[in-house]
Amino acid sequence: MPFSVVRFNLVDPRATPDSLSARYRAALAMAAYADEHGVDTVQTEEHHGVENNWLPSPFAFAGAVFGATRKIAVTVSAIIGPLHDPLRLAEDIAVLDLLSGGRLVTVAGIGYRPEEYEERGVDWGRRGKLQDLLLETLLTAWTGEPFTYRGRTVRVTPRPFTRPHPLLLVGGSSRAAARRAARLGLPFFPSAHLPELDAYYRERCAEYGTEGWTMMPAEETPLLHLSEDPDRTWAEHGEHFLHEARTYASWQSKDIRSAVRSAATTVAELRAEGVYRVVTPEECLALGLESLVLHPLCGGMPVEEGWRSLRLFCEGVVPRLDG
Repeated sequence: MPFSVVRFNLVDPRATPDSLSARYRAALAMAAYADEHGVDTVQTEEHHGVENNWLPSPFAFAGAVFGATRKIAVTVSAIIGPLHDPLRLAEDIAVLDLLSGGRLVTVAGIGYRPEEYEERGVDWGRRGKLQDLLLETLLTAWTGEPFTYRGRTVRVTPRPFTRPHPLLLVGGSSRAAARRAARLGLPFFPSAHLPELDAYYRERCAEYGTEGWTMMPAEETPLLHLSEDPDRTWAEHGEHFLHEARTYASWQSKDIRSAVRSAATTVAELRAEGVYRVVTPEECLALGLESLVLHPLCGGMPVEEGWRSLRLFCEGVVPRLDG
């Protein structure tokens, strides 16, 4: 049965505080609607200082979603681990895990934008060591027992709801990330379909004597928008998909491997490329994908168009996924 995802990053390059507030509140209403209709997870992410208002606080957003929903998970994919204070992050995730009854999934990566590190005064060259410290601290902190942290004794309370700890995955597209996940006995979340990296991760698990699993994007994982008239949607709203695609492209070097990678410079090129797809419900079902990732508010998409897409997904696709 395909896994269903509704993604929000709250991007809007033309936003005012009033319009962005309305977008945030619409996203919460959409999350509640998705929850009522059996969608598996809301996915969100973290970026800082982006001119188009990319969401910088995924855990604050996750808490609001949990307050508006009963069953749906929230997958934060991904946080930029080295930018977080380990003790505070352990507390925040524990509280969200308790609040949601175990519905939070956190993917911790190291990011790929040096400017985010510079903005926060964090040394880009130490990101690997900082990530190690973060992950090790989280796992120790969630035991609820006192431990030594940077030369002093600390204790993080309350303990999380989930045993042995909240679901935490290590994200990345490098061997270093795979080794880190294997050494700590954590699941691995490659940023693209990288079977060779999955094999390397499993080899390192055997070497370290740990157990783990890989949550890897399928070879084909397009970002979807549902429409009864895809031609109309591309003509009227293609600029929003292109905005996000060009933003991602501006961040990615040749060394970064991502499931969302576009070389398009025009709406026509983007449509032909297939990374972003506008499909009818019947076309969506016919894709035969392992994961269906709906992106209803992509790139500043008007809220009313986002609602049209979400309703078609929840009413015309999700109920037929188990058949």
